[in-house]
Amino acid sequence: MVDDSATDRVRITGLLRRNPDGNEPLYETEVAANGAETLSLLESTAVDLVLTDLNMPELDGLELVRKMKEDWSHIPVILMTGAGSEEIAVKAMQEGAASYVNKTSASSWLHENVERVLESRVEDLAYAALCRQIVSDEYHLSLNNDRVLMSATARFLRQAMQSVGVVSDSELPRVGVAMEEALLNACLHGNLELDSRLREGDGNEFDRLARERSAAEPWTKRRVTVDASISPQQLKVQITDEGTGFNPENLPDPTDPENLLKPHGRGVMMMKLFLDEVTWNEQGNSVTLIKNGPAA
Repeated sequence: MVDDSATDRVRITGLLRRNPDGNEPLYETEVAANGAETLSLLESTAVDLVLTDLNMPELDGLELVRKMKEDWSHIPVILMTGAGSEEIAVKAMQEGAASYVNKTSASSWLHENVERVLESRVEDLAYAALCRQIVSDEYHLSLNNDRVLMSATARFLRQAMQSVGVVSDSELPRVGVAMEEALLNACLHGNLELDSRLREGDGNEFDRLARERSAAEPWTKRRVTVDASISPQQLKVQITDEGTGFNPENLPDPTDPENLLKPHGRGVMMMKLFLDEVTWNEQGNSVTLIKNGPAA
């Protein structure tokens, strides 16, 4: 509980400790007089929730929210608002605060807000603990031709990879990028039959055709199918489109300095760089991506 007013610190911590059932204190509390003291306390104390005033010397509530977003983003923050702090409260909410309560509100309202945020925190911790127990995952997805959906699917698979520990934290972004490139290739070049060379220059023609074909026959009915199996030993993802296919051997070498800045073949290069195996079927409309885990 963070407040530069000693009176408010005593009053609000008293409310937090008071159990409506009259049993043991409801919450264990620590107090700080400003944001700077709070940051020092977080270095040495396990904290589940920060309840902070907004207007304080040295480091105010808004700056505290910003600092915690950088280094303690897993700890939720509830703002205590008062007259004259409305504007800064809105800014702090935009910066990442979880909720707010009025300083003069009844104890039941304070308890309700704190309990709601803490329950969400417990659920997050429980979910993270559950994910660490996952032995393997399998997914079958059928996606329409939407670039945003391809990127969302790559993030979804990335989270699944992280859950089972098939790749290290340092490798995870690279493998995620390779996955996204493969999905976008299937959507844009496979199903929508768009040539990468259209991206040279300002790329407006590429984007125009992508929007047009996404809503027109025969392209709009085509799907991108994803079959993924994920375990600590191996990530294996097969991505299949309904286009005519291509011969990957005909791609210009994207690592050639003359081609490095061109969009043609960029995705294939990153797939081969960041994954252990990249293979296509004979038609060239289905790619299989494999990344071996440390347990392999």
